[in-house]
Amino acid sequence: MIRSALLSLMCLTPAAQAASVTISPRYAQMQPGQSMAFTARAQGGVMWRVNNATGGAITANGTYTAPTTPPNPASVTITAVSATDPSLSATATVTLLAAPLTGTIYYVATNGNDSNPGTQGAPFATLQHAAKIATAGDTVLVRGGVYNQKLTLTTSGTASAPITFASFAGETAILDGTGLSIPDGEYGMITINSAAYVIVEGFEIRNYTTASVNDVPIGIYVEGAGNFIQIINNRIHDITTTAKTNPAQCGSNAFGLTVYGTQAPASISGLVISGNEIDDLKTGCSETLSVDGNVDGFAITGNLIHDDDNIAIGAIGFEKVSPVQTYDQARNGEIRGNLIYNITSYGNPDYGNQYAADGIYVDGGTKITIEQNVVHNADLGIELASEHKGHVASYVTARNNIVYDNNANGISIGGYAATEGGTAHCTMVNNTLFANDSKSTGSGEFQIQYYATNNIFENNIVYAGAQGLLVNNYTSTEAKPAALNHNLYFFGGGAADAQFLWDGKSYSGYASYLAKSGQDAKSMFADPQFLSATKHDLDIAAASPARNAGLVLSRSVVGAADIIGNPRVGPGGISIGAYQK
Repeated sequence: MIRSALLSLMCLTPAAQAASVTISPRYAQMQPGQSMAFTARAQGGVMWRVNNATGGAITANGTYTAPTTPPNPASVTITAVSATDPSLSATATVTLLAAPLTGTIYYVATNGNDSNPGTQGAPFATLQHAAKIATAGDTVLVRGGVYNQKLTLTTSGTASAPITFASFAGETAILDGTGLSIPDGEYGMITINSAAYVIVEGFEIRNYTTASVNDVPIGIYVEGAGNFIQIINNRIHDITTTAKTNPAQCGSNAFGLTVYGTQAPASISGLVISGNEIDDLKTGCSETLSVDGNVDGFAITGNLIHDDDNIAIGAIGFEKVSPVQTYDQARNGEIRGNLIYNITSYGNPDYGNQYAADGIYVDGGTKITIEQNVVHNADLGIELASEHKGHVASYVTARNNIVYDNNANGISIGGYAATEGGTAHCTMVNNTLFANDSKSTGSGEFQIQYYATNNIFENNIVYAGAQGLLVNNYTSTEAKPAALNHNLYFFGGGAADAQFLWDGKSYSGYASYLAKSGQDAKSMFADPQFLSATKHDLDIAAASPARNAGLVLSRSVVGAADIIGNPRVGPGGISIGAYQK
């Protein structure tokens, strides 16, 4: 385990996902095979979970033991789930290191001086000066206060000795971009440029803005190539563009946190983005959080993303970010355990009055797992597609997610127009979709658009809101866009009034859809018996028809755990929807 002096000084300050559950510590660095005690507070107690299949084990009292062989990326999420209300939880992130750190601890403070030695009693004044001094194995702890300065990191650590920048324990170092320039037209308040083995933890980053279409402010910007970059427990907010633009131009851009793999064949790999809160952004045509280009191996876990005016999380390909097309695709990643809400492009000058912002959007990415996320009150919940003709999002699995009350559809596949790309070999399994299309856009709960081929939609609960449209395959561009089966459908207006579109043909009533579509032969129309639909507790009652009624698929397909970390396949089989029990 990392030396006790450093562990006691690390700042543990990301926003909690649920106020009624707290966990401590929120961040730790450990070695493979070592153990550490975590504590949590919640009325009625907690259930402990380790949220990746190869992440080690945790006891009922919160003692975590790291795996002897670390996962890649080398990060694990520990979750404390309320025993009385499983919809409430809090998470901690563990970084797994090959060996204990032995470097120097440097300090930065608002009353420091760069001519000082950088000790706790005589700290530096600027983060950039500390970055010039720090080498492999060193840690820079930044005292609380406001720093009107940017930080650029170009020095790499090593596998056994990463370089860490963190807020001092119990204090928050705030990087405030008010009045700061945007070099080269695109820059981050923190920029990591072709550096490896770097950890950034516990900062607040705010107020970096532009009024020019030629400038792109970014909260945290990772670019180039590099392994083992970990962005953990930061809060990024009020990164904005106010440039004059319109939907035809789509000309303004900003990012909360973005990763551009701009080299080839060298990639950005072993990337961890965990425990961050990103909110109140105006990003124009760009995403809140995205990985783009040659990014090979990433984990986006346990983040809280809300109140932003464009896509919350994007995994992107084919935008010529990488100089070699073969590598120009985010891949081999996981998007897990994130809470996303209040994401809409409606009123964004680049979109006008369009509900076009996704909670999670795989735009041309491949081999990505999307699991255990909650997305609500976004425009689109989860979308798997490509915006580049002739390209697709492929081999993506979306499983064990809850998607509800979104302005448009719950899950969408296929390109949004005949001039775009599509979706191939993607699997959507054991998700719960509830009362989406709240703005009556006509897109329904599960939408299939252009150029979708060989996809699977199985073991999902699909509960339509007032619009009553459960499946919306309004195109006929491909003969077999998806195979649907073993799902549970429900609409409060009754089976006879439930609406379906398949291959561009409309069917009124569940029986008519079954008889004529050739889909969902072993599905059912029944009330899933949520514990409380009005409170959005979408777990299912013991007597629910969804209980143990799904098709038992392999663990590689359905995952090891349900939405709250319970074993996905129980003694009686597998339940339909995101909860297993």
